[in-house]
Amino acid sequence: MRPALALWLALSLLAGTGAEEMCGGPPAPARSIAAPQLSPEERLSPHMPESLRCDACHAIAFQIEEQLRRAEGKVGRKALSESDYVEVLERSCSQGWESYGVQELDGEKRLAGPGLPSQEPMSVMVMGGPWPGRLSKMCHGYVGERGEAQIYGAHRRGPAALRELL
Repeated sequence: MRPALALWLALSLLAGTGAEEMCGGPPAPARSIAAPQLSPEERLSPHMPESLRCDACHAIAFQIEEQLRRAEGKVGRKALSESDYVEVLERSCSQGWESYGVQELDGEKRLAGPGLPSQEPMSVMVMGGPWPGRLSKMCHGYVGERGEAQIYGAHRRGPAALRELL
């Protein structure tokens, strides 16, 4: 009996009938989600495209906050020494940034990843490529422009102060 049932199931699936007839419902509609179409600037430029800089700034602020908060937690939440926060900021900017990428939502491209508002759950995110390098370069640029002491001071005042500074 089992070989006959297995043969019937295999033939039903090959013939295009199967789960929807056996379960009594119509098949689920197929979904197709396209990857974001990147412009030449978005694909090839070594710099973060202007349209994504705000998202990149928020991602950088989030990563700096996380790294500094972790480092302060290791020393009991007291202020870090200058050498410690300089090291943490260097590590923050030099990390891989591999968890960030670009998604398209309602025709608008947005950076997506930790610390950024969640995007459409059913979307394609383009990761890797130029995005990690661009984020690292921007992070180093912020640290160079603002200085480690000013960034750490803003962190000590709170996440909003750091985002405002950057």
